Amino acid sequence: MVKNKPNPDDRSDNVENIQSIIVHTIENMREAEAAIEHSNSKDAAEIEAKNERRREALDALRSEVKEEAQASQNGYTE
Repeated sequence: MVKNKPNPDDRSDNVENIQSIIVHTIENMREAEAAIEHSNSKDAAEIEAKNERRREALDALRSEVKEEAQASQNGYTE
């Protein structure tokens, strides 16, 4: 009988990955804002709503970066 051993959770690059997501999200927001100029009022409202959700996501991602950085400094690797 073969026992499968789960792979350890490698969190060493989490901060970098989250920061990359933040950068891409900000880029998407800027592109969406530029698209508003060429959009009708309905589409512009949808873009604004989506960017608001992106802002909320950015807040959560920034918080997660802080938590991951702190965990890394404290030596937690789970």
